[in-house]
Amino acid sequence: MESYKIAVLPGDGIGPEVMQAALKVLDTVGEIENVRFDYEYAQVGGCAIDETGAPLSKETLQMCQRSDAVLLGAVGGPKWESLPQDQKPEQALLKLRGGLGLYSNLRPTVVFPALADASSLREEIVSGVDVMVVRELTGGIYFGTPKGADKNKGWNTMVYERHEVERIAHVAFDLAQKRNGRVCSVDKANVLDVSQFWRDIVVEVHKDYPDVELEHMYVDNAAMQLVRTPKQFDVIVTSNMFGDILSDIASMVTGSLGMLPSASLGEKYALYEPVHGSAPDIAGQGKANPLAMIMSVSMMLSYTLDLPKAGAAIQTAVSEVLEEGYRTGELYRQGDKLVNTDEMSDLVIKKMAEVRENIA
Repeated sequence: MESYKIAVLPGDGIGPEVMQAALKVLDTVGEIENVRFDYEYAQVGGCAIDETGAPLSKETLQMCQRSDAVLLGAVGGPKWESLPQDQKPEQALLKLRGGLGLYSNLRPTVVFPALADASSLREEIVSGVDVMVVRELTGGIYFGTPKGADKNKGWNTMVYERHEVERIAHVAFDLAQKRNGRVCSVDKANVLDVSQFWRDIVVEVHKDYPDVELEHMYVDNAAMQLVRTPKQFDVIVTSNMFGDILSDIASMVTGSLGMLPSASLGEKYALYEPVHGSAPDIAGQGKANPLAMIMSVSMMLSYTLDLPKAGAAIQTAVSEVLEEGYRTGELYRQGDKLVNTDEMSDLVIKKMAEVRENIA
């Protein structure tokens, strides 16, 4: 029996709940595929600060480096907001990305037919949306130096080196070749030298992909276009900070952050997590939507573990459960079938059994 080592980092707030729900789905995949998933758990984020004094320990990072893939729930919360910037739970994310070399963040924004009326945008605008945001994850303003603050000013530096732009551009163009053949590179080249550099390098890399259409767009216009006509986009590639902002804007096209998975990929390692935060206000109440975490597991199966049929089966199961009207609280409207976190994952598992032929 083939086996995979999975590092499990439940994190804070609703993280442990959605993680537990997703692992039940993954266990079901293991039974159907006749593979074994060996889980190794560790604390990360605020709970790790409480236990060890640091958001990410050296031992936890080493555990992740020993694994075939990493699953992360969510980190952070009001409890730790007063800590110094370099000691906050979110520092664990930056250290994981840097320590694992996770330079490419893939955030799909897909509007399921059953949720086309759940968005704050009109149904005809969002129906059929399928956008992949490719965010550069280990460079840019979050990692650039110098940085700091004193009583009179604060400063950060947005820096990109040639190889950083080249490799993320290759990721975007490769994905576009498997999708609809269109890439939109988002920058602020009319104002920022680093963005003009970004654009120049993307144009160079594009020469290797004559079958892919390349468009450039300023980030402010891209933000507007995402809520105006999101279906114009196929693959969006952009820098760390711009990608952070645009992917959250794109999330509201779907109607809920609870519906968005993500993959962070590098040369050797991969980490999968939902886009949503730790939502401490609903933690422990069974209200959390586990579908983003479950679909992050689907991405892990497809991108890292070479089990694409299993990944696709999860996506199909999620879509069919939604078609039948089941919703967690943040998506619930009159006439829907309200379910809690565990019930939603159980529904996905039941539906997977019905589409078993798509996995085997």
